[in-house]
Amino acid sequence: MRKGKWIAAGCCAVALLAGAGIIALGAMVDRVKQIPVCNPNLEEIADGACFGEYSAGPVAVKVQVAVEGHELAEIEITEHQNGLGGKAEEIIEDVIDSQSLEVDAISGATVSSKCILKLWRMHCGMGRNESKKEI
Repeated sequence: MRKGKWIAAGCCAVALLAGAGIIALGAMVDRVKQIPVCNPNLEEIADGACFGEYSAGPVAVKVQVAVEGHELAEIEITEHQNGLGGKAEEIIEDVIDSQSLEVDAISGATVSSKCILKLWRMHCGMGRNESKKEI
């Protein structure tokens, strides 16, 4: 009978921890959705490459961005710790096609999408003084 009580207590503890984790993850995603992402003025950015990194919770991204003729020529993700957000890398194509950071986040990969968008603006556009920020 004691064994059954220990098993029940263990199951309750696991359920409580899982619930707390889900609540914490939801709160982090809500905070990340509030990260402002604005377009830098590409006319003010010299040709060349710039590098950046940004992290939010368990997501960390490093990119290299190439600017040619005041246009986004290439965005290469050099590192992406993403959990389930790997599909956010698709956002690069949207950014290059639209020449804008004002694109929709990839569904199911909001945190990674926002990190990719935010870090480019910080390191290559405005906000260069923010070297790295965590949420």
